[in-house]
Amino acid sequence: MKYFLIILLAFLLVSAAVYYFINQEQQTYTKEETGVEIATSTEQAEVKKEEIATTTKTESVNNKSESVIGKSIQGNEIKAFHFGNGTKELLFIGGIHGGYSWNTALVGFEAIDWFKKNNSIIPKDVKVTVIPILNPDGLKKVTGTTEKFTASQVNQSSTVQTEGRFNANGVDLNRNFACEWQATGMWQDKEVSGGKEAFSEPEAQAIKNYVTKNKPLAIVTWYSAEGSVYTSDCQKGILPETQTLTDLYAKASGYKSEKNFDHYALTGDMVNWFASQNIPAISVLLTTHDQTEWNKNQAGIEAILKHYTE
Repeated sequence: MKYFLIILLAFLLVSAAVYYFINQEQQTYTKEETGVEIATSTEQAEVKKEEIATTTKTESVNNKSESVIGKSIQGNEIKAFHFGNGTKELLFIGGIHGGYSWNTALVGFEAIDWFKKNNSIIPKDVKVTVIPILNPDGLKKVTGTTEKFTASQVNQSSTVQTEGRFNANGVDLNRNFACEWQATGMWQDKEVSGGKEAFSEPEAQAIKNYVTKNKPLAIVTWYSAEGSVYTSDCQKGILPETQTLTDLYAKASGYKSEKNFDHYALTGDMVNWFASQNIPAISVLLTTHDQTEWNKNQAGIEAILKHYTE
Protein backbone atom coordinates (compact mmCIF):
# COMPACT_ATOMS: atom_id res chain seq x y z
CA MET A 1 0.00 0.00 0.00
CA LYS A 2 2.88 2.31 0.88
CA TYR A 3 4.53 1.74 -2.51
CA PHE A 4 1.24 2.27 -4.27
CA LEU A 5 0.83 5.70 -2.71
CA ILE A 6 4.38 6.69 -3.62
CA ILE A 7 3.82 5.64 -7.25
CA LEU A 8 0.50 7.50 -7.38
CA LEU A 9 2.07 10.64 -5.96
CA ALA A 10 4.94 10.47 -8.46
CA PHE A 11 2.47 10.02 -11.29
CA LEU A 12 0.49 13.05 -10.18
CA LEU A 13 3.64 15.18 -9.94
CA VAL A 14 4.80 14.15 -13.41
CA SER A 15 1.33 14.82 -14.85
CA ALA A 16 1.23 18.25 -13.23
CA ALA A 17 4.68 19.11 -14.63
CA VAL A 18 3.72 18.00 -18.11
CA TYR A 19 0.45 20.00 -17.96
CA TYR A 20 2.30 23.11 -16.74
CA PHE A 21 4.93 22.82 -19.50
CA ILE A 22 2.33 22.37 -22.25
CA ASN A 23 0.20 25.23 -20.90
CA GLN A 24 3.19 27.62 -20.82
CA GLU A 25 4.07 26.77 -24.41
CA GLN A 26 0.53 27.54 -25.52
CA GLN A 27 0.49 30.86 -23.62
CA THR A 28 3.82 31.87 -25.14
CA TYR A 29 2.61 30.99 -28.61
CA THR A 30 -0.67 32.85 -28.06
CA LYS A 31 1.16 35.86 -26.66
CA GLU A 32 3.48 35.94 -29.68
CA GLU A 33 0.52 35.70 -32.05
CA THR A 34 -1.38 38.41 -30.17
CA GLY A 35 1.68 40.63 -30.24
CA VAL A 36 1.86 40.30 -33.99
CA GLU A 37 -1.84 41.10 -34.26
CA ILE A 38 -1.50 44.17 -32.03
CA ALA A 39 1.54 45.35 -33.92
CA THR A 40 -0.28 44.82 -37.21
CA SER A 41 -3.33 46.74 -35.95
CA THR A 42 -1.12 49.60 -34.80
CA GLU A 43 0.62 49.75 -38.16
CA GLN A 44 -2.73 49.76 -39.93
CA ALA A 45 -3.92 52.59 -37.68
CA GLU A 46 -0.78 54.59 -38.47
CA VAL A 47 -1.29 54.00 -42.19
CA LYS A 48 -4.91 55.11 -41.81
CA LYS A 49 -3.79 58.27 -40.01
CA GLU A 50 -1.32 58.99 -42.79
CA GLU A 51 -4.06 58.46 -45.39
CA ILE A 52 -6.36 60.88 -43.55
CA ALA A 53 -3.58 63.46 -43.25
CA THR A 54 -2.74 63.10 -46.92
CA THR A 55 -6.39 63.42 -47.90
CA THR A 56 -6.82 66.51 -45.73
CA LYS A 57 -3.70 68.08 -47.22
CA THR A 58 -4.86 67.33 -50.75
CA GLU A 59 -8.31 68.76 -50.07
CA SER A 60 -6.70 71.91 -48.69
CA VAL A 61 -4.50 72.29 -51.77
CA ASN A 62 -7.38 71.63 -54.13
CA ASN A 63 -9.74 74.06 -52.38
CA LYS A 64 -9.31 77.09 -54.63
CA SER A 65 -12.14 79.14 -53.13
CA GLU A 66 -10.00 80.38 -50.24
CA SER A 67 -6.29 80.84 -49.59
CA VAL A 68 -3.98 82.40 -47.01
CA ILE A 69 -1.56 84.89 -48.58
CA GLY A 70 0.39 85.64 -45.42
CA LYS A 71 0.22 86.37 -41.69
CA SER A 72 0.26 89.53 -39.60
CA ILE A 73 2.72 90.53 -36.89
CA GLN A 74 0.54 88.73 -34.34
CA GLY A 75 0.22 85.65 -36.52
CA ASN A 76 -3.30 86.28 -37.80
CA GLU A 77 -4.03 84.95 -41.27
CA ILE A 78 -4.57 87.27 -44.23
CA LYS A 79 -7.20 85.47 -46.27
CA ALA A 80 -8.14 85.74 -49.92
CA PHE A 81 -11.45 84.50 -51.34
CA HIS A 82 -11.59 83.46 -54.99
CA PHE A 83 -14.45 83.26 -57.49
CA GLY A 84 -14.48 82.23 -61.14
CA ASN A 85 -11.98 80.17 -63.10
CA GLY A 86 -10.51 82.65 -65.56
CA THR A 87 -6.85 83.49 -66.02
CA LYS A 88 -7.37 87.27 -65.73
CA GLU A 89 -7.69 88.34 -62.12
CA LEU A 90 -9.62 91.28 -60.66
CA LEU A 91 -8.49 91.98 -57.09
CA PHE A 92 -10.54 93.80 -54.42
CA ILE A 93 -8.91 94.78 -51.09
CA GLY A 94 -10.37 96.07 -47.83
CA GLY A 95 -9.23 96.64 -44.28
CA ILE A 96 -5.73 98.03 -44.82
CA HIS A 97 -6.45 100.49 -42.01
CA GLY A 98 -7.92 97.80 -39.78
CA GLY A 99 -10.29 99.01 -37.11
CA TYR A 100 -10.05 102.66 -38.07
CA SER A 101 -11.77 101.93 -41.39
CA TRP A 102 -13.62 98.80 -40.28
CA ASN A 103 -16.42 99.51 -42.76
CA THR A 104 -14.04 98.78 -45.65
CA ALA A 105 -13.57 95.25 -44.29
CA LEU A 106 -17.34 94.85 -44.09
CA VAL A 107 -17.64 95.93 -47.73
CA GLY A 108 -15.19 93.16 -48.54
CA PHE A 109 -17.31 90.59 -46.70
CA GLU A 110 -20.46 91.87 -48.39
CA ALA A 111 -18.72 91.48 -51.74
CA ILE A 112 -17.78 87.90 -50.83
CA ASP A 113 -21.39 87.06 -49.94
CA TRP A 114 -22.60 88.68 -53.16
CA PHE A 115 -20.14 86.80 -55.37
CA LYS A 116 -21.14 83.51 -53.71
CA LYS A 117 -24.74 84.15 -54.78
CA ASN A 118 -23.91 85.68 -58.18
CA ASN A 119 -20.93 83.70 -59.39
CA SER A 120 -22.37 83.54 -62.90
CA ILE A 121 -21.94 87.29 -63.32
CA ILE A 122 -18.15 86.86 -63.49
CA PRO A 123 -16.86 86.78 -67.10
CA LYS A 124 -15.64 83.33 -68.19
CA ASP A 125 -12.03 84.43 -68.63
CA VAL A 126 -11.92 86.32 -65.30
CA LYS A 127 -11.20 85.30 -61.72
CA VAL A 128 -12.27 87.59 -58.87
CA THR A 129 -10.30 87.71 -55.61
CA VAL A 130 -11.42 89.55 -52.48
CA ILE A 131 -9.07 90.21 -49.57
CA PRO A 132 -11.41 91.72 -46.96
CA ILE A 133 -8.84 92.32 -44.20
CA LEU A 134 -5.25 93.28 -44.99
CA ASN A 135 -4.60 94.49 -41.43
CA PRO A 136 -6.13 91.79 -39.19
CA ASP A 137 -4.31 92.92 -36.03
CA GLY A 138 -5.68 96.45 -36.32
CA LEU A 139 -9.19 95.15 -36.98
CA LYS A 140 -9.06 92.78 -34.00
CA LYS A 141 -8.11 95.64 -31.70
CA VAL A 142 -11.42 97.32 -32.52
CA THR A 143 -13.81 94.44 -33.22
CA GLY A 144 -12.29 91.59 -31.19
CA THR A 145 -12.09 89.32 -34.23
CA THR A 146 -10.27 88.79 -37.52
CA GLU A 147 -13.30 87.12 -39.09
CA LYS A 148 -16.59 88.48 -40.40
CA PHE A 149 -18.24 90.74 -37.83
CA THR A 150 -21.16 93.11 -37.36
CA ALA A 151 -21.22 96.83 -36.60
CA SER A 152 -22.45 96.03 -33.08
CA GLN A 153 -19.07 94.44 -32.29
CA VAL A 154 -17.14 97.64 -33.03
CA ASN A 155 -15.53 99.44 -30.09
CA GLN A 156 -16.92 102.98 -30.27
CA SER A 157 -13.90 104.60 -28.61
CA SER A 158 -12.29 107.00 -31.09
CA THR A 159 -8.94 106.42 -29.38
CA VAL A 160 -9.17 102.65 -29.84
CA GLN A 161 -10.32 103.04 -33.44
CA THR A 162 -7.38 105.33 -34.21
CA GLU A 163 -4.99 102.78 -32.67
CA GLY A 164 -6.61 100.16 -34.89
CA ARG A 165 -5.44 102.01 -37.99
CA PHE A 166 -1.91 100.68 -37.47
CA ASN A 167 -0.51 97.18 -37.38
CA ALA A 168 0.91 95.61 -34.20
CA ASN A 169 4.26 97.36 -34.84
CA GLY A 170 2.54 100.75 -34.90
CA VAL A 171 3.15 101.12 -38.65
CA ASP A 172 0.63 102.64 -41.05
CA LEU A 173 0.58 99.91 -43.70
CA ASN A 174 -0.48 102.41 -46.35
CA ARG A 175 2.87 104.15 -45.86
CA ASN A 176 4.96 100.97 -46.13
CA PHE A 177 5.07 100.45 -49.91
CA ALA A 178 7.88 101.24 -52.33
CA CYS A 179 6.43 104.32 -53.98
CA GLU A 180 8.09 107.48 -52.66
CA TRP A 181 8.53 105.64 -49.36
CA GLN A 182 9.70 107.50 -46.25
CA ALA A 183 10.24 106.26 -42.71
CA THR A 184 7.92 108.98 -41.44
CA GLY A 185 4.76 109.67 -43.39
CA MET A 186 1.78 111.94 -42.94
CA TRP A 187 -1.83 111.19 -42.07
CA GLN A 188 -3.91 114.34 -42.10
CA ASP A 189 -1.77 116.66 -39.90
CA LYS A 190 -0.10 113.85 -37.96
CA GLU A 191 3.22 112.10 -38.49
CA VAL A 192 2.95 108.31 -38.74
CA SER A 193 5.45 105.49 -39.07
CA GLY A 194 6.12 104.13 -42.55
CA GLY A 195 8.19 101.27 -41.13
CA LYS A 196 11.95 100.71 -41.05
CA GLU A 197 11.98 100.32 -44.82
CA ALA A 198 9.57 99.69 -47.66
CA PHE A 199 7.84 96.32 -47.18
CA SER A 200 9.28 95.94 -43.68
CA GLU A 201 5.87 94.75 -42.45
CA PRO A 202 4.65 91.20 -43.14
CA GLU A 203 1.21 92.44 -44.19
CA ALA A 204 2.68 94.68 -46.89
CA GLN A 205 5.07 91.91 -47.91
CA ALA A 206 2.15 89.49 -48.25
CA ILE A 207 0.24 91.67 -50.71
CA LYS A 208 3.44 92.49 -52.59
CA ASN A 209 4.19 88.79 -53.05
CA TYR A 210 0.64 88.02 -54.08
CA VAL A 211 0.46 90.81 -56.66
CA THR A 212 3.94 90.08 -58.02
CA LYS A 213 3.10 86.41 -58.46
CA ASN A 214 -0.45 86.72 -59.82
CA LYS A 215 -0.21 90.02 -61.76
CA PRO A 216 -3.87 91.09 -61.47
CA LEU A 217 -5.61 92.69 -64.42
CA ALA A 218 -6.85 95.51 -62.17
CA ILE A 219 -7.15 96.29 -58.45
CA VAL A 220 -9.83 98.12 -56.44
CA THR A 221 -9.03 99.11 -52.84
CA TRP A 222 -11.59 100.42 -50.35
CA TYR A 223 -10.72 103.20 -47.88
CA SER A 224 -12.76 105.67 -45.83
CA ALA A 225 -13.92 108.33 -45.64
CA GLU A 226 -14.65 110.90 -48.37
CA GLY A 227 -17.06 109.61 -51.02
CA SER A 228 -14.65 109.66 -53.95
CA VAL A 229 -12.81 107.38 -56.38
CA TYR A 230 -9.14 108.18 -57.01
CA THR A 231 -6.74 107.18 -59.74
CA SER A 232 -3.21 105.93 -58.96
CA ASP A 233 0.19 107.19 -60.06
CA CYS A 234 3.79 106.65 -59.00
CA GLN A 235 5.72 109.30 -60.94
CA LYS A 236 4.84 107.70 -64.28
CA GLY A 237 1.52 109.35 -64.98
CA ILE A 238 -1.95 107.85 -64.77
CA LEU A 239 -2.45 104.71 -66.83
CA PRO A 240 -5.28 105.13 -69.38
CA GLU A 241 -7.01 101.99 -68.04
CA THR A 242 -6.79 103.39 -64.50
CA GLN A 243 -8.62 106.52 -65.57
CA THR A 244 -11.24 104.41 -67.35
CA LEU A 245 -11.86 102.30 -64.23
CA THR A 246 -12.00 105.39 -62.02
CA ASP A 247 -14.66 107.00 -64.20
CA LEU A 248 -16.65 103.75 -64.54
CA TYR A 249 -16.77 103.05 -60.82
CA ALA A 250 -17.55 106.68 -59.96
CA LYS A 251 -20.36 106.97 -62.49
CA ALA A 252 -21.98 103.68 -61.43
CA SER A 253 -21.66 104.31 -57.69
CA GLY A 254 -22.37 108.01 -57.57
CA TYR A 255 -19.01 108.80 -55.95
CA LYS A 256 -16.92 111.68 -57.24
CA SER A 257 -14.18 110.89 -59.75
CA GLU A 258 -10.86 112.38 -58.67
CA LYS A 259 -7.31 112.32 -59.97
CA ASN A 260 -4.33 112.36 -57.62
CA PHE A 261 -4.91 112.56 -53.87
CA ASP A 262 -3.46 115.92 -52.79
CA HIS A 263 -4.92 116.64 -49.34
CA TYR A 264 -1.48 116.02 -47.82
CA ALA A 265 1.81 114.41 -48.84
CA LEU A 266 1.25 110.71 -49.53
CA THR A 267 4.29 108.46 -49.24
CA GLY A 268 4.56 104.69 -49.40
CA ASP A 269 1.00 104.36 -50.68
CA MET A 270 -0.14 100.84 -51.64
CA VAL A 271 -2.33 101.73 -54.62
CA ASN A 272 0.34 104.01 -56.06
CA TRP A 273 2.79 101.11 -55.73
CA PHE A 274 0.39 99.00 -57.81
CA ALA A 275 0.62 101.73 -60.44
CA SER A 276 4.42 101.47 -60.36
CA GLN A 277 3.95 97.81 -61.36
CA ASN A 278 1.87 98.95 -64.36
CA ILE A 279 -1.33 97.59 -62.84
CA PRO A 280 -4.48 99.69 -63.26
CA ALA A 281 -5.56 100.43 -59.68
CA ILE A 282 -8.11 102.71 -58.05
CA SER A 283 -8.91 103.82 -54.50
CA VAL A 284 -12.58 103.93 -53.49
CA LEU A 285 -13.11 106.13 -50.43
CA LEU A 286 -16.43 105.42 -48.72
CA THR A 287 -18.39 108.46 -47.59
CA THR A 288 -18.26 107.73 -43.84
CA HIS A 289 -16.41 105.46 -41.41
CA ASP A 290 -19.49 103.52 -40.34
CA GLN A 291 -21.48 102.73 -43.50
CA THR A 292 -20.65 100.23 -46.23
CA GLU A 293 -22.88 101.85 -48.86
CA TRP A 294 -23.22 98.43 -50.41
CA ASN A 295 -25.66 99.45 -53.14
CA LYS A 296 -23.16 102.02 -54.40
CA ASN A 297 -20.28 99.59 -54.33
CA GLN A 298 -22.24 96.76 -55.86
CA ALA A 299 -23.01 99.07 -58.77
CA GLY A 300 -19.33 99.94 -59.06
CA ILE A 301 -18.29 96.28 -59.01
CA GLU A 302 -20.87 95.40 -61.67
CA ALA A 303 -19.59 98.22 -63.88
CA ILE A 304 -16.04 96.86 -63.63
CA LEU A 305 -17.20 93.31 -64.44
CA LYS A 306 -19.23 94.52 -67.38
CA HIS A 307 -16.20 96.43 -68.67
CA TYR A 308 -14.15 93.24 -68.78
CA THR A 309 -16.99 91.27 -70.32
CA GLU A 310 -17.13 93.51 -73.39
